[in-house]
Formats: sequence, structure tokens, C-alpha cells
Amino acid sequence: QISQKPALKVGMILPASGPAAEKGKPGGDAVKDAMEYVNKELNGAEGHPIQISWRDSQYNASNVSNIVRDFMNEGALLFTTMSSMEMTAAQAIANRAGFPGIVTFAAPNNIIPPEHIYAHSPDYGDDWVAFVNYYLKEIWKGPGKPKMALHVLNNTTGSSVKDTADARAAELGIEIVAVEEHKTDTISEMESMTRIKARNPDVIYIASTPKPTSVILKNARDMGLLNPGVTVGLGHAAIAKSLVELAGSDTVEGIYGVSTTVTWEDDVSGLAKAMEYVKKNNPSDYGNTDYLACWNTSLVVAEILRNAVRNVGYDTLAGGGAAAWKAVEEQGIQKLGGYAVDGLQGPVSYAAGSNKLGISVKIYTVRSGEMVPVSDWVEAR
Repeated sequence: QISQKPALKVGMILPASGPAAEKGKPGGDAVKDAMEYVNKELNGAEGHPIQISWRDSQYNASNVSNIVRDFMNEGALLFTTMSSMEMTAAQAIANRAGFPGIVTFAAPNNIIPPEHIYAHSPDYGDDWVAFVNYYLKEIWKGPGKPKMALHVLNNTTGSSVKDTADARAAELGIEIVAVEEHKTDTISEMESMTRIKARNPDVIYIASTPKPTSVILKNARDMGLLNPGVTVGLGHAAIAKSLVELAGSDTVEGIYGVSTTVTWEDDVSGLAKAMEYVKKNNPSDYGNTDYLACWNTSLVVAEILRNAVRNVGYDTLAGGGAAAWKAVEEQGIQKLGGYAVDGLQGPVSYAAGSNKLGISVKIYTVRSGEMVPVSDWVEAR
């Protein structure tokens, strides 16, 4: 049981309502469940309970800047966002103030150039590189370069993949033959998929969230594009339980996805506590990988604060402010070295010059509605 030491405050932003609620609702449940676990069973951060200020962005960038200012004024020591879009909206204010942030689903622009924002998992561009490497090694059998079509969300979730593909497709040995863009609230992509079909791609890569991805996949199915001759790959923002529910298990059968976390079926000891808390508090989230990703965020935040308390003591952190933020960043985040996150993702470490704390992903395929791993942890480079 945690002692009655003063609390350490953390701000957390998630899209619990709005067009990305299928991700944000389980993510919000997870950060609260995980912090309950940290405080009740792991003694918080060196005996200090971690207090969350939890806010819903509604997946609307215009809501984010005021939330971040509130966090700073409330004495938060750091903040998190679930999505790259939220962090993109937050990072100018945070970087200017030196207020450290952690993003769960990152885009390269969140952490490059490195300032005060960090990602505990690989970014969307890394997803694409990892999938392309897997596809070329394990799936592609034809002569020459395979032809790839991209369908990307019209924010950093998608643009970061397009930018990475522009920079690295030739080097990796793949030809980009089409790039289409969609919105979070799309209800039909028949026109864009007709253009893609005309390019006769060998592989389609979708960088999006579950709801619009389900629309694209159902349109592709109806056009006959989901056939053995066309491989479909997804980034880690889309490959989730909610996608199977939205698109239907038959539609997603055989597609591939990149994930920064384990799944609920993996043999990892750290899943036991996540399962215990989700079944107790939020049973409808069981099986949701977005829940696991945000559970991991809370574990990483707790480890950062443990480091900071050990290294500088509570008095330096009390009340927040610039000196406390600097201490959390330099003596908390930048002291991460091989933190295992209970085996629920690749290890987390800080290396000078890079604000990407995790570099490992797994490749999965969907079989009978379940995500089945087809690779071990691989470095997304």
C-alpha cells in the first residue's frame, strides 16, 4: 500500500470522444487503470502517488493548446498525448516552455528535431519501413520492384508515412505508384480506391486509424482488391480490435499490421496485471491493443518519475515549473536505460541526440479475427 507522501502530477490528453473515440476511449481507460496499479501495487514513484489530470481533446487540435497551458499552471511535471495530432498541436507551446511530453502514437515531426517531446515507441514512418522490409523478405516473390499504393490520413498519422516513403522507397527497393489521402470522417473511398486499382499495385499500405481504415478495406473488398495477389499492410494506429469489429473479420482476414505492443494472446508475464485491471474496471476493453499501448505509457511515465525522485528528490519537483520540468527531463526521461515495460513492448532507453525511446515493433497478420505474430521484435530502422 502506498504511503501518504505528496502526489506527483501528470497531465494526459486522449481523444475519448470525437472521430478517434474508438482509440481514445480504451486508451483513456488504460492510463487510469495502469496508474491505479502503479499507485496501489508498485508504491507509485518512490512512495509518491502519481496523480493524473485526464483531459479529452475530442481529436480536435484547437482544444489542445489550452489543455497544455492548464497542465503547466496546475503543477504537472510532464504530460502525455495519445495521438501524434494532439502532440503536434501541443508541442510548440511545450517546447517553448521546456515542458516535457511523451507521445504514445508518434509521428516523426513530434520528435525531430529533438527538443522536449519524446516517444516511447517507434513512429509511423518507422512502421512503414518495418513493414516494407518484412514484405520484401517474406512475401514478395516477383521480379523487379513491387508496386505500392499508399492511402494516408490527412494529418501527421498519414503525412509522416508519405514523407518517409518519399525519402526511402528507392533505397529500400519499392515503387510508390499511388498516394491517396482521406479524412477521419470519410464514409466512402470508392473514388480513391478506383484510382489505386487502376495502378495495379502489388501492395497497399494504409496509414490511418481504425474507423476510416474500415471504410477503405470494405471498399477494397467490394472492388475485388482484397485478393491473394494484393497484400495489405497497416500502421500501428489502425491494427486494433476495433478495426475487426468495424470492418468485419472476413474483410480483415489475411491483412498485415505493424504493432508497437504485444497482443493479449502473447505469452508475456506483464499481461497478467493488465488483464486483471481491464477485467475489473473496463471489461469491454479486453483484447484492445490501444488499451495496451496506453497502459504502457503510464508504466513509462511512472518509471520516469521514479528516476527523477531518486536522482533529485521530491523538493526539486514539488509544484512543477521550469526547474522541475528540467529535472524530470534530464534526471527522469534521459536516465531511462533498458526499461523493459513489463515485456509489453520493446525496451525503452534514452540515447543522446534522439528522442525516440523505443525502436522495436512486431509484424502481425489477422487470422479468424485475431492478431497473430509473424515476426519477433524487430528494430524499425
